[in-house]
Amino acid sequence: MKNLWNNKTALKYISEYKKKNINKDLALRIYTTHLLGKNPKLVLHGGGNSSVKSQGKNLFNKNVNLIYVKGSGWDMSNLNEHGMPGLELDPLLESKKLNTLKDIDMVNYLRSNLINSNSPNPSVETLLHAYLPFKFVDHTHSNAFLSILNQPNSQAIIKKIFGKKIGIVPYIMPGFSLAKECAKIFKKDKTVQGLALINHGIFTFGDTAKQSYERMINFVTDVENYISKQKTKSKKYNNKMSVNISQLMLTIRKNFSINTNNRWIIKFHNHKDDLFIASTYNIKSLLNKGPVTPDHVIRIKSKILVISKNKFLKIDEEIKKYCLSYKKYFIKNKTFVKNCKITDSLPRIIVLEGIGIISAGKKTQDQQISYDIFRSMASSVLDAEKIGKFKSITEKEIFKMEYWPLERAKLNSATPKTLEGNNVIVTGGGGTIGMAIAKKFKQEGANIILIDKKYNTHLLEKNNLHDCFQINTDLTNSKKLKKSVEQIILNFGGIDILISNAGSAFQGAIDTVDSKIIKESYDINFLSHQNISQLAVQTMKKQNTGGLILYNLSKQAINPGKNFGPYGLAKSSTLFLMKQYALECGKYNIRVNGVNADRIESGLLNKKLINQRAISRGLSKEKYLSNNLLKIQVLAADVAEAFYTQTLLKKTTANIITVDGGNIEASLR
Repeated sequence: MKNLWNNKTALKYISEYKKKNINKDLALRIYTTHLLGKNPKLVLHGGGNSSVKSQGKNLFNKNVNLIYVKGSGWDMSNLNEHGMPGLELDPLLESKKLNTLKDIDMVNYLRSNLINSNSPNPSVETLLHAYLPFKFVDHTHSNAFLSILNQPNSQAIIKKIFGKKIGIVPYIMPGFSLAKECAKIFKKDKTVQGLALINHGIFTFGDTAKQSYERMINFVTDVENYISKQKTKSKKYNNKMSVNISQLMLTIRKNFSINTNNRWIIKFHNHKDDLFIASTYNIKSLLNKGPVTPDHVIRIKSKILVISKNKFLKIDEEIKKYCLSYKKYFIKNKTFVKNCKITDSLPRIIVLEGIGIISAGKKTQDQQISYDIFRSMASSVLDAEKIGKFKSITEKEIFKMEYWPLERAKLNSATPKTLEGNNVIVTGGGGTIGMAIAKKFKQEGANIILIDKKYNTHLLEKNNLHDCFQINTDLTNSKKLKKSVEQIILNFGGIDILISNAGSAFQGAIDTVDSKIIKESYDINFLSHQNISQLAVQTMKKQNTGGLILYNLSKQAINPGKNFGPYGLAKSSTLFLMKQYALECGKYNIRVNGVNADRIESGLLNKKLINQRAISRGLSKEKYLSNNLLKIQVLAADVAEAFYTQTLLKKTTANIITVDGGNIEASLR
């Protein structure tokens, strides 16, 4: 493993944090924490922790000893000083005299010693950091270390690699008892440079940030070298199977949604490493021996659903079996955790033998975390099998960790947003109105898929849409569009809401306009809506969980404007299209509604066109845009709000919301 310490960068951290009145110790602590956190082979998604002991002043301006430790759930890769809450150290050291300390009491005790009451909860392993008599302490869940820490003879392997450099700590759940045991092990031999926690991870420490960091890197490198010398066991590949992955994805998502009455994000992975895992001999047995570190069970549960190639067509039954098995596991072990309630019984990872891996989450972030942690786990398990035999903690200990109140509270603290788990397609997503819609729906928790011919990178970043899934395609090309929808299903599991927003304003006097212009207008302003709607409905019907289609209509569909016949004719057809889909899709619980907006400054009604129309009416640009009953300008954000409102009207279909500031001539009759 590469040592990434850089003196120039370290000095830069010191300089930058000095401007914030933050001392050298904490600046270097943040620097090495970032170095560790950016390496996925060491920590993932809020895992691991770090600390530094320093000095400061209390409320009475008295010098006190402090410890800064990573905040619970904060990501080591990008945390700042706010993610390293400070606590008075001496009271924490006093707690070592206690024989027992309940988790809730420990949390309260830690918070009572924060130097800033607004700080986040410090790590549950704060006391462990406090008890070790070193200035800097680091903790990771190194993949390599987990491969040797989950062996029946793990202690012998550690001694073989490191001799007396590392102390060995038996498995104990994080908290007060683990902190006491680590202090006890260190006391036996104060020359050790690190602690290996069986079935858990590795701690290193030192008098400087560099020393503690480099010990971590060096120790992990030693283990990696040890693993590399082991012979790889034979693998079995079977990648020639023919299966409709898209149909499997829709079926899985249907089962997940019906089981929990929630939308889920489901993603298919078939990269080289994914295929290697999915094609490994006896992979079902290997992946279900338990987690490589207890932290993993919180995210991906105690068992992985592995479906053999002869069961793909019975995937409904396989998911049902998994759920029943999980419920039995809960009933069997629930007495070990007081007042615990079962979470959903669904898997977070599904391995399709010889095909690939499917990850699931209630939102995109959760799905990604599930996948990343699984890949880390699988890597450690396969390496463990190179060395000897993978052996995890007992089922009882797995359950206690999975339903540990401290972790459950952390995971359940965030209130779900209105559209969480919903896959939302926005066509014309590169335009002003499209981006306004996408921005609003993203704020409400939706997973956004943008479809357009081109995008403005600057505007995407400005609207915080740069990380949305972007598809460059022609909506009038049904073949290309079909491939795009296939791509959406593989990446997210299906479609919940389609916002058919794409359009272009074609002009011309109806008695002289070229038929080519009318055809082109119909292609973009009608046919593109039909193409994407058809594919969306087919997908929604297969999901069997309902859905919503929303059309961006126009006052031209209701009240024709001079020289806008080519545009108005196509939009009026789209209005009829909305009603037709509403009529035919209601029985599938697919709602179909529209938004009728007028005089919105956008790519469709650009500055040039606005000026032309304003001049023709003898008005200024501002007067033209606010020439309505309310005398106010309607913005793209207002249109987005109307679209969002349609998502809340659960018992409404074939409905149109008008957003134009008031225009009697264009009002629906």
